[in-house]
Amino acid sequence: MKRLRALLCGAATAALATAGLGAFAAQQASASADATALSNRWYAAAPYLMPHDNNPPDAGAIMDATGLKAFQLAFVLAPNGGGCSPTWDGTSPVSSDTAVTSVISAIRAKGGDVSVSIGGYGGTKLGQVCSDAASTAAAYQQVITKYQLKAIDFDLEEPEYENTAAIAHEIGAAKILQQNNPGLYVSVTTAGTADGTGWFGKQMLNEAKSQGFTPNNFSIMPFDGGFNGAAAQTSALTNFNSILQSTFGWDAATAYAHEGFSGMNGRSDTGEYFSQADFQTVLDYATNHHMDRFTFWSLNRDRQCSPPDNNGQTSGTCSSVAQSDWDFAKYPVKFAGVTPPTTTPPTTPPPGGNCSAAAWSGSAVYTAGNTVSYDGHTWQAKWWTQNEKPGTTGEWGVWQDLGAC
Repeated sequence: MKRLRALLCGAATAALATAGLGAFAAQQASASADATALSNRWYAAAPYLMPHDNNPPDAGAIMDATGLKAFQLAFVLAPNGGGCSPTWDGTSPVSSDTAVTSVISAIRAKGGDVSVSIGGYGGTKLGQVCSDAASTAAAYQQVITKYQLKAIDFDLEEPEYENTAAIAHEIGAAKILQQNNPGLYVSVTTAGTADGTGWFGKQMLNEAKSQGFTPNNFSIMPFDGGFNGAAAQTSALTNFNSILQSTFGWDAATAYAHEGFSGMNGRSDTGEYFSQADFQTVLDYATNHHMDRFTFWSLNRDRQCSPPDNNGQTSGTCSSVAQSDWDFAKYPVKFAGVTPPTTTPPTTPPPGGNCSAAAWSGSAVYTAGNTVSYDGHTWQAKWWTQNEKPGTTGEWGVWQDLGAC
């Protein structure tokens, strides 16, 4: 699976600044101070957020708009240059990090918290390079200690989950961390198929069984595998439940209590489409069956493209379906047992007179060459932009005035 998680990456420092959370950096020397645990239901509902790449959104704005309290920050990997030490995205050492620290501090200042996801699609995982489970666990313990984490996610998929030794290291590390950090919420996320999960996913479950390890949940990702909306996803969840039963000897209810869903909002990498209605259907299934987790990839994508269908392309920064900002984030909030707040639609910009171009929208994303109408003029974007009004940024602004309509 691709999930665009290794694509469309921007400069980390600049991206974090645009996320609206950089103001906390000067005040916070460590994200570990005053880390108050949320209920496990919130960690189970935490959607994925890349704090370094894919145009990171303002986490505080999402919290205000949706009631969301928890975020799944992604991804911790081994260094691109080699070694058994944790980094963000393979490039930014956790030991010297201040940027993600700032993001976490800002979220906690508003009463929220984070989990950290390790692994993901692509990149080199610590389980692949660390010599054994103990050294893998020691690397992850640095992350838990630095950020005073109460939750962690093991995202085990290609190419790592095809490596039996690496998976043994990861599962063994998860067990060690669970033992050494009482109360730590641990999720294990892996690929989904129509049958529930594939051969490598089943191999991972058998490894967990052989090591006597039981996390809070095993979650599957039913997308990028020929899924056609919610019906195909709930069918996969039913089949995965049977796999959990047969692997661990659980009854159906116990298996559901250890089962999770991790979806993809909007257009998937393989051209599947998952709408808000699909999310509601899967949410109803998850709550009716008392599943342990409901999350999605990703908040970076939880906003509308321009045009809304993104010309039939999948993006790491928007969903490629019609939506308002943070529509999909409201479903995990419901899973956590909270009613999302009612939000006021964005202010309508001044009319464009008789302009033929669509009116500028503060919530839309524009790329180079896109035209809009605003204040009686037609404007053309020079590069990517969002919520930057035409005509207000001077000579070096993103919008070129093409003249009155």
